[in-house]
Amino acid sequence: MAKPIYTPRVNNNDDQVQIIGLAVAVGDRVEPGQVLAEVETDKSIAEVESDQEGYVLDILHPLDAHAPVGSVLMWIGETRDEPVPEPVETAPEAAAIATGRPTAKARMLLRRHGLSADRVPASGERLSAADVEAWLARQGTAGAAAARPAATLPAPEVPGEAVPLSAEEQGMVHTVTWHRDQAVAAYLERPYDAAVWEQAAADYARRQGLMLSPLLSLMAYRLVELARERPKINATLVGGQRYQYAPVNLGFTVQAGDTLYLTVVRDAGALDLGGFIDALGQVQRHAMGHKLRPEETQGATLGFSSMARWGVARHIPVLPPHTALMVAHAATGPDGRAILGASYDHRVLSGFDVARLLQDLAKPPAFA
Repeated sequence: MAKPIYTPRVNNNDDQVQIIGLAVAVGDRVEPGQVLAEVETDKSIAEVESDQEGYVLDILHPLDAHAPVGSVLMWIGETRDEPVPEPVETAPEAAAIATGRPTAKARMLLRRHGLSADRVPASGERLSAADVEAWLARQGTAGAAAARPAATLPAPEVPGEAVPLSAEEQGMVHTVTWHRDQAVAAYLERPYDAAVWEQAAADYARRQGLMLSPLLSLMAYRLVELARERPKINATLVGGQRYQYAPVNLGFTVQAGDTLYLTVVRDAGALDLGGFIDALGQVQRHAMGHKLRPEETQGATLGFSSMARWGVARHIPVLPPHTALMVAHAATGPDGRAILGASYDHRVLSGFDVARLLQDLAKPPAFA
């Protein structure tokens, strides 16, 4: 019996992908795990693998086409001459094939809330995001609020046109909505002597033979070190308890043209300084080329943002979903002083926690 291969959801906010590679043709024999196609969104690239053996009966989306998430990408049959089935409905939960595994969106929610799939009952053949959200609601967590429909505002009286949001803009709406509806957001800042950090960065660059200043990389790494020492800042709130993440996944903002990305260096706490600088440089390059992989855009457990390149003296960043801390770095003023700030979730951290963090972050250690 012929079975469909569905077009996957690569990023949460993308409802279509572009087919940028086809590794098979009609009539080819395929094996489980074999790459069939490569798809791309504005943020990342992903491979589509076969989950069965058989023969390619039909390919419904040609190379370079934009395919809706959940649509049938191709049909796999037991024999080459098997008839192609009639068109089928889009697969539920973004083209998840019924194998009993969590869908991509469900996996993301499980990671964010520190859950294992076997704890959450599935309503169908696969564990869906709706299943996870329903389970969270029953536990009394704040995660269920994200499922509430937004209030519909009346159309403005001033003439204009409705312009659909891009995937990145939709992602920002999700982030801002979480910041507004879930976190008890607060902000705190302190001035510091920027020359101390600038000298530390210059000394490190000279010892390592670097052409560009590693200032932001060093500050971000120092934040990672402090998160390792103080697990409380690398946490979120789940079910009325502080959930302290095991890895330190650093979110780091990158402006690529008109697009703002929150890139993620995963398990940054397990890296030494050189490895961290290399990993951060890699995700920055991927962001500038708009070629971020899914794991480079998901799972931040705390964040670091800088607007110094635009001469911004202070800014209040938005908390990424399911984090309790986002550090803000700004430009140095004419008096040599600069501002280190932080947005934080007051349910998880106190003002004292954040003030002490910023005080320590303002003093660079002796980098080897």
